[in-house]
Order: sequence, then structure tokens, then C-alpha cells
Amino acid sequence: MKRIQAMAMALACTALSATVAHAAGIERTKGSPTSPIASTAKVPAGSTLFFLSGSTASPINPADLESPDAFGDTATQTKSILTKMKAQLEAMGLGMGDIVKMNVFLVGDAKLGGKMDRDGMNAVFKTFFGTPEQPNLPTRSTVQVAALGRPNMLVEIEGIAAKAP
Repeated sequence: MKRIQAMAMALACTALSATVAHAAGIERTKGSPTSPIASTAKVPAGSTLFFLSGSTASPINPADLESPDAFGDTATQTKSILTKMKAQLEAMGLGMGDIVKMNVFLVGDAKLGGKMDRDGMNAVFKTFFGTPEQPNLPTRSTVQVAALGRPNMLVEIEGIAAKAP
């Protein structure tokens, strides 16, 4: 009888600790199976939030800041920005999986008739989020804007990262 009680108590403690660990973490809900973003992210009380200011791409060739192709297309700019964000997060002891919210601003590309290249941005986005190495997906808004504050920019991305206690 004591052995059964001990086993029941151990099982209850294991279940309780699993619930507490789950409750202490950031919970994400994916909308559709093919979506590259989470539909919700729940950040528990006591988490530390990190606000990443809007970032634009670095030039492909640092000596060329003026030509229309100095920063590349939407995909090239997205890769540059997300690579810089990854380094910024790593410097703070975080990773891309800690991002819970992103805002993406896309300028219409003249080569696409003035339409934003959402597909080009998403193709690169999917290499940073929802991968076997980094499965977490952030929530995200993506909007087309008339222009950004820096010439030749097609993409600007800002984010919010969170670290649960």
C-alpha cells in the first residue's frame, strides 16, 4: 500500500512540475499548418521583454550606397536584416526563437509593378523561423508602405523578444 501511495505521489509531483514548467514558458499557437507565423503568443508575467528597433539592410558592397541595387531585392534585404537581428539577439544572450512579435514593412518593388514582394520576404523568413534547428514562430504583421526613411530600402523589420523567468 505504501508503495502504491509513493508511486501516486511521484506521479502527481511529475505532473505538477510539467504543468508549472509549461505555464512558465512562452506559449505559441500556430494558425494553419503552412503558415510561417504564429497566430498567438502568450508571454507569462515576470518575463523580460526586449524591443528591437526597426532595422534596414546593409549594403551588398559597403562602397556602394547610392545605386538602386546597392541593397539588393526584398529577399536579399530580408536576409541582411534577419542576420543582423540574430547577431543583436545573440549579443544579449537570446536567439531568434525568443522573438514573439515582428512588424515587417515592405515597399512596393518597381520590378514587380509597385507591389510588395511578400513571397521573397517569406522565403527568407522561413529559413530563420519554423526550422528543425529553430522551430519557434513569432506573431507578425506585414504591410506595404509607400517609402521607408532610407533611400533604396524595400524592407524594414522591428521585433519584440521575450525571455520567460
